[in-house]
Amino acid sequence: MGDAPDRHTIAGRLAEVRRRVAAAAVTAGRDPADVRILLATKTQPAELVRAALAADRDARAADPALAPVLVGENRVQELVAKGPELAGLAGLHLIGPLQSNKVNAAVRWASCIESVATRELAERLSARTTDALDVYVQVNVSGEATKHGVAPDDAVALARSVAALPRLRVAGLMTVGARSDDPGAVRAGYALLRSLRDEIVAAGTQTATELSMGMSGDLELAIAEGATLVRVGSAVFGARPT
Repeated sequence: MGDAPDRHTIAGRLAEVRRRVAAAAVTAGRDPADVRILLATKTQPAELVRAALAADRDARAADPALAPVLVGENRVQELVAKGPELAGLAGLHLIGPLQSNKVNAAVRWASCIESVATRELAERLSARTTDALDVYVQVNVSGEATKHGVAPDDAVALARSVAALPRLRVAGLMTVGARSDDPGAVRAGYALLRSLRDEIVAAGTQTATELSMGMSGDLELAIAEGATLVRVGSAVFGARPT
């Protein structure tokens, strides 16, 4: 795995991410408490994730006003592998694409599925979960062919359709920002997601208030446009293992 960061290093990096989040929120005229941090743990071993969660517990013991971090897995197989070791330590989100044949495994371990992009997947989740399940509708705001998600023009209708299914609660929208060196282009995508969220809420899906957008490199842009959840990986764990 190479030189994995120790708990002290992870604690320092997590503290720096919290500082960045708070500063971005203040700059945007927002309350820092309105933005939560999700640790994107793709390819990271469970022991390293547990170290990050222990650092988070220490930080919250010193400052009880801090919200607990969440954990997000991109791949169902990693969610299944790490789930037993992380259960009860943090809310587990699936943030990567979900194939229909892996729905059972996903709903066993995830408290939230952030990558619902079709009615068919939502129907399968509704049928397979026995408890209320939070979901986010994933929107491809950039239109890039390599990105997962429903087209912006179809997002409102899909969210309303998913919200009508039993046992599913549409908590908000998720997107992956544009792959661009132009901050204006990235921010425009996040602004579009916010406007879609506002339209969905106004149309009656009042639970859909969350915006999962922004990662280690662009979280400030996302927070400026209303992100309520930022997904950070490398800023805490360093480069992914190969």
